[in-house]
Amino acid sequence: MHTCLYRPGALVLVIAPSQRQSRELFIKIMNFLERLEPPQATEEETKLSLMLANGSRVVTLPGDNSRTIRGYSAPALVLMDEAAFIADETFEATIPMLAASQSGRIVLMSTPYIAAGFFYQIWHGSGEWERYELKTTDCPRVSKDWLAQRKHEDPLRFAREYECEFGNPEDSLFTAEMLDRMVVSNFEPLHL
Repeated sequence: MHTCLYRPGALVLVIAPSQRQSRELFIKIMNFLERLEPPQATEEETKLSLMLANGSRVVTLPGDNSRTIRGYSAPALVLMDEAAFIADETFEATIPMLAASQSGRIVLMSTPYIAAGFFYQIWHGSGEWERYELKTTDCPRVSKDWLAQRKHEDPLRFAREYECEFGNPEDSLFTAEMLDRMVVSNFEPLHL
């Protein structure tokens, strides 16, 4: 909302793993807008997008299909929520959008998932990314007792969901090696 208010004509793309998740984030954006004093005039509003009187737009998109997010150019902001769960191809499809946007930026927000994918690579790589980490255990809104119970139930999931730790593929029930052994490629094709 800040980008839309202070950069007239700005395009803000909100992407989450699914349309439902993008819509949820859009509802939060609308709640921020409704609380502003003085109220901001809107030109157009749908369940998935918004245009302010200053020409700025917010558009929510699903991150599960890279083909459906194409067509936008020069966004001022691309906001990806739960980025660790968005397909690599979707992230790669957003990069060309920024070619004509000299001050455009991408913000990735997420709980970690596994040690793979663009979010993991950016988090652990070099580059000009700013990285901020906030563990749930540091959030005063979440009960320490509640967190202790979650940790007791499943320590590996707790580490990913609440302590900002990426899981390893070996934490999975089936390892990559096991899955590779299940695949057979030396078979004779069936002829009808």
